[in-house]
Amino acid sequence: MSTLKPRERIDELLPYGMIATRKWLSSQGMNRHAIDNALKSKKLESLAVGVYTRSGFPVSWQGIVYSLQRMCDQPIYLGGLSALEQLGFGQYLSVAKVQNIHLYSETRFPSWLGKILHDVNFKWHGTKKLWPDVSLVKYSEEEENYLREVNWHQNLPPLKISCPEKAYLEILMDVPKSISFDHANELIQGMTSLSPKKLEALLKSCRSVKVKRLFFWFAEKQKYTWFKKLDIEKFDLGKGKRVIAESGKLDKKYLITVPEHLYGSN
Repeated sequence: MSTLKPRERIDELLPYGMIATRKWLSSQGMNRHAIDNALKSKKLESLAVGVYTRSGFPVSWQGIVYSLQRMCDQPIYLGGLSALEQLGFGQYLSVAKVQNIHLYSETRFPSWLGKILHDVNFKWHGTKKLWPDVSLVKYSEEEENYLREVNWHQNLPPLKISCPEKAYLEILMDVPKSISFDHANELIQGMTSLSPKKLEALLKSCRSVKVKRLFFWFAEKQKYTWFKKLDIEKFDLGKGKRVIAESGKLDKKYLITVPEHLYGSN
């Protein structure tokens, strides 16, 4: 049991730019009376119903993401386009007035998440249809880890994000609904040094036949060294034709419909 006074506990639990729910603060030993007093004295500021931060500290999307990773029992990580941006692939990403932050988790989207920052849109992606293996969504210190850590504040722990191999496969889940074929094609053109070992493990674990077929279709065009080390026969690509691009042309090797202007292009 902590011997710190309630005000000191708040400083400890909510450092620079962090947020916390009432439920989480209670789980850390802050009783209802202490939380209510902190709100009355303006030590805490309410951001949404049952969600607080320390008064006087600006809240960023990075602080929110780290707070989620800290509070939730299930893994939550930055993935897809957001992970690639953090990893230096920003030149291939579109610029928008409202920044989209892509979060991946098996847990449910917190209803309060979209009410805190008006210039940030948190997009929540479920992982069950893509990654069945918990090792693919948890961070560890092992060499073949599929999440990376990126620093965002010198005095606070790093954020957990997808490695580039994993992030690209997550992007393909949204083709062509929210990611165009052209955008996915541009992204892979900058991925000259992916790990074939990580790709093999990810592709073997991936539950989505669509994602796997799209990956091989896009990757084969680039003729990178890492692609030549992947044996397509090792992977379950399912059976039958899949319509992905409406009114597209059927690629006879991977049995997916693709935009005609990209069909056969190098």
